[in-house]
Amino acid sequence: MSTSSWIYDAPSGVYKSHSMSSDLRMAAIAQTKFLQYFNTVDGMGKGKGDTVTITRIANVDVPTDDSLLEVERIPEDSYVLSTQAISVTERGRAIPYSSLSIDLSSINLENAIQKKLRDQLALRLDKVCATAAKLGMVKAIPDGVASLTFDTDGTASTTAAANLNVYHVEQVRDYMFSTLNVAPYADGDYMCLASTKALRGIKRDPNWEKWKVYGNQEAKQGSEVGRLESCRFVEINNSNALSQSLGASSVLGEAIFFGDDAFIMATVQDPELRAKESGDYGRAKGVAWYGIYGMSQVWYDSASAGQARSVHITSA
Repeated sequence: MSTSSWIYDAPSGVYKSHSMSSDLRMAAIAQTKFLQYFNTVDGMGKGKGDTVTITRIANVDVPTDDSLLEVERIPEDSYVLSTQAISVTERGRAIPYSSLSIDLSSINLENAIQKKLRDQLALRLDKVCATAAKLGMVKAIPDGVASLTFDTDGTASTTAAANLNVYHVEQVRDYMFSTLNVAPYADGDYMCLASTKALRGIKRDPNWEKWKVYGNQEAKQGSEVGRLESCRFVEINNSNALSQSLGASSVLGEAIFFGDDAFIMATVQDPELRAKESGDYGRAKGVAWYGIYGMSQVWYDSASAGQARSVHITSA
């Protein structure tokens, strides 16, 4: 039998704690890394309309015989110019709040709202950049552990049956270097933006493990692919930018390999935070992010050598 009994100090209702922390915990967001690989288009700005056109020059044909006869004029070759238009779009989102919520709250809501809007902007920029980076005509589909299919019409027509591994990286690197003549991004290396799942496929490959564990144990300890086949890898955990589940049984993680001068950004108004012009005599407040910009690829419409600059690891 209990030696004590409890009596409620209120007959009914909800019991509340009147002690509240003044700290505000923020939800974490995915990392955003695409934007830094986009070059800004010169000549675009305010008063220039909603479209900027870039001019591209194709390679000149190399003759099979360049010898000359003494009385023969030097043959003349022609060059081909093409253009690509990049359109900009107004983009933005806002969060309204009232002066009353600021006056009564013990938490700095204005700073918190601005922080989360900056997070939202970063995620949207990452998504827009990723969409543009995947516009290229060259698609590569791992249809086996030691098999890779290339599609050069801009659409993957094969279903992936394996995740990315060292063999696939070798094939992509060789295709970019020897078939497409893609110039390296920096220091002789190509770049690869890869989903966490795609990189896990490489790190689980015995060929990578043996090489890295015995040659550089810190790579495995730090979960880093590092430099592989003249490619440097950047992990993307934003699933809205690169998918973690493509192909049969969601086996494949999405990735993009690219070289120099692959992606471009046209900007009229750089994205920025703007305070709302207060209404109702200062009672209605708000803050928004706003920008006018657009992204694309320099040669998104070509799979030709010297023009295509990226290979998209994907699946039908």
